[in-house]
Amino acid sequence: MYGFIVNGKSVNTKEDKSLLEYLREDLGLISVKDGCSEGTCGTCTILVDGKKIKSCILKTSKVVGKEITTVEGLSDKERDVYTFVFAEAGAVQCGFCIPGMVISAKSLLDNNLNPTEEEIKKAIKGNVCRCTGYIKIVKAIQMAAKLFREKTEVLKIECKGFVGEKMHRTDAKNKVLGTGQYVDDMYINEMLYGSAVRSKYPRALVKKIDTLDAKKHPGVVAVLTAKDIPGKRYIGHLVKDWPAMIEEGEETKYVGDAIALVAATSKKALKEGLNLVKVEYEELEPLTSPEMAMKKGAPKIHKNGNILRKEVLKRGNANEAIENSKYVVTSKYSTPFTEHAFLEPECAIGMPDGEDGILLYTGAQGIYDEQREVSELLSIPKEKVRVISKLVGGAFGGKEDMSVQHHAALLAWNTKKPVKVKLSRKESIMIHPKRHAMEMEFTTACDENGKLTAMKAEIIADTGAYTSLGGPVLQRACTHAAGPYNYQNVDIEGIAVYTNNPPGGAFRGFGVTQSAFATESNLNFLAKKVGISSWEIRYRNSIRPGEILPNGQVADEGTAMEETLLAVKEEYEKHPYTGIACAFKNSGLGVGVPDIGRCRLTVLGGKVYIRTSAACMGQGLATVTTQIVCETTKLSPNLVVADAPDTAKTPNSGTSTASRQTLFTGEATRRAALKLKELLDTGKTLIDLEEQDFYAEYEGITDPMGSHKPNPVSHIAYGYATHVVVLDDNGKLQKVIGAHDIGKAINPINVEGQIEGGVVMGLGYALTEDYPLNKGVPTAKFGTLGLFRVTEVPKIKSIIVEKNQSPLAYGAKGIGEIATIPTAPAVQGAYYELDGKHRTKLPLEDTPYSRKK
Repeated sequence: MYGFIVNGKSVNTKEDKSLLEYLREDLGLISVKDGCSEGTCGTCTILVDGKKIKSCILKTSKVVGKEITTVEGLSDKERDVYTFVFAEAGAVQCGFCIPGMVISAKSLLDNNLNPTEEEIKKAIKGNVCRCTGYIKIVKAIQMAAKLFREKTEVLKIECKGFVGEKMHRTDAKNKVLGTGQYVDDMYINEMLYGSAVRSKYPRALVKKIDTLDAKKHPGVVAVLTAKDIPGKRYIGHLVKDWPAMIEEGEETKYVGDAIALVAATSKKALKEGLNLVKVEYEELEPLTSPEMAMKKGAPKIHKNGNILRKEVLKRGNANEAIENSKYVVTSKYSTPFTEHAFLEPECAIGMPDGEDGILLYTGAQGIYDEQREVSELLSIPKEKVRVISKLVGGAFGGKEDMSVQHHAALLAWNTKKPVKVKLSRKESIMIHPKRHAMEMEFTTACDENGKLTAMKAEIIADTGAYTSLGGPVLQRACTHAAGPYNYQNVDIEGIAVYTNNPPGGAFRGFGVTQSAFATESNLNFLAKKVGISSWEIRYRNSIRPGEILPNGQVADEGTAMEETLLAVKEEYEKHPYTGIACAFKNSGLGVGVPDIGRCRLTVLGGKVYIRTSAACMGQGLATVTTQIVCETTKLSPNLVVADAPDTAKTPNSGTSTASRQTLFTGEATRRAALKLKELLDTGKTLIDLEEQDFYAEYEGITDPMGSHKPNPVSHIAYGYATHVVVLDDNGKLQKVIGAHDIGKAINPINVEGQIEGGVVMGLGYALTEDYPLNKGVPTAKFGTLGLFRVTEVPKIKSIIVEKNQSPLAYGAKGIGEIATIPTAPAVQGAYYELDGKHRTKLPLEDTPYSRKK
């Protein structure tokens, strides 16, 4: 018997098990999150006799007689303080890391109420945040120290919720105190645990699958193989090329391929059952690079060959313009696969819903995508699949594809019981699609005054084993390759190639992070040849309203590229070692793809419920839509509630991708709110309008790729940005300035948080992050991915540029993706100024941040 004290209460257990598992599953303390189970991420941080420690590395036998504190054990005063400061500072995004951050803060402030910034950073160094960039978390802890030190009462902040106000996030309290539910926080009676047997090899012939021994295990309830799928075996976000399970006689395409599914009564029985499934393989040589896959006679990964997509974008005559230009730069660039490293591993629960339906609890980026995929897999009508989203602990594009949802649904369909399927961190790193690795050759030319004349680009993307979002990612890499500049001669060719590596898919920046690194780095080199600064060459060529982007679209009146450059000019010029880069990024799917935002406002119990399926992965969408309703109707935010996405009651507002939801769902919300306002203006009250619905949608109309229009509308809106990176004399990061044209900031503190988080993600991409593969097999653990810790983050200054007068969503444009795009080339430019080396590969080599191989 192991006895100890948890939040002031004595507890006992006979089992020597993971302390993390005991706290969560036996005691129901869901503030203690399971982010990695490797002792790395810090989401499971607790206090043991007043000292912070990660509960995943402890067994119950190691804490006998000790006193444990979790967020649930905070005093009322502490709850009030931490809730207030984290909300007021804007320190909460996806929220998955926040309870661990709070415990680390408490461990510091219990002993030191006047900490320095460095002491705060040291206290939370063991806690990873992938969303915020840490800046606002540090600020929140500083505010908490002041409140505790001065014994000040927590302020009651009154907010009208109007557009432009720094309103507290609607979900901040639940995330700070750990009471908000992510899928893995749910426990249902008679729930089974499910998982998949994964391929042992990136490429192998599956000769035989033997499940007899697994089925005999007393704790195993079901063992399924491909033949047990009642509907369509192939799934896929856009192209149905990804088998839910590999059949006997079929080749695997990467190590994430599922061979069989097991459901069991306990995690222990599940692990044993998985190990009892015997698979006979014939190992085959994997194709681990586009070069290998494109060789004549290479084995076909898919029946149509190894080329997923080719894209061509041409305007003017690039060859002739380059030949006649004064200065020309040609360079080859290489960017790696990178891992999203969201803090919440993928998890879903499937359960029977009536006699012939499925209810799926999930935490991903599009409930209607999941509904469609599951209905096809099970061969049942879509309306028989109900999907409800719980909180989403980060995504960044990595939760667009099916990972566990379809397997949870299939096991629940077969067993007629609730089944939870959760990826371990190791599985997550191995399975879900990554940022595409790309090999690129860019040629950029200008005249004697630095005016850009032409560019050519060849882009080869490693799209891995399956399509995922590989086609659209390649498109965006190409459509944005020439940058936000005013010149018309472009010749861009892109190709996405299947390999036996993990799939490449959506990742914040969506292909533009890669091509922007190349094109912006070329500009730095070109500026040197002309004899002007890197700022000047961008300013002379910056796109301005009424001018034509290299993709042919006319820049609208809200274009503020020039303003972002002017906003950073002083900082750029006052430091000796500065790098600069610009970027633009679309809001919305664009290129002729149907794109609709939808919202229904429902009046219930004297309150307005915002109902939209748009997923919030940390970007604060519920807060944005709340402020849009309040701005439009002048109702108090206390009378507005944002419902969770649910296919049974929230209309389809599309996937949270392409920086589209603030604009598209925001505009649909505004239009629905205008309908409500019409009745409120007649004197009716919310009580009078009980159970009434107010529905609206907004559709963005764009022109397809290859349009023959002289000036096609590729996207409804673009955001523009300029980043400046400052190094000290030793090559260490000193400061980053990010100026962003975001149209209109619905909530400025949310926008700042997106910029700061995007910058830190971009710094990691530039300097430390990698996703190494050994013959197609990932070798990284969470702790070796190279994620930036708080102690490595420099000062970050966010500058919000507001110019857009469009009535759509009150002028707001997307911020989520563009915040990451210019950072890596700005870092490259800073090192170019420091030592004159033109680095062309990410992560950048030969810097103080370079890791030993």
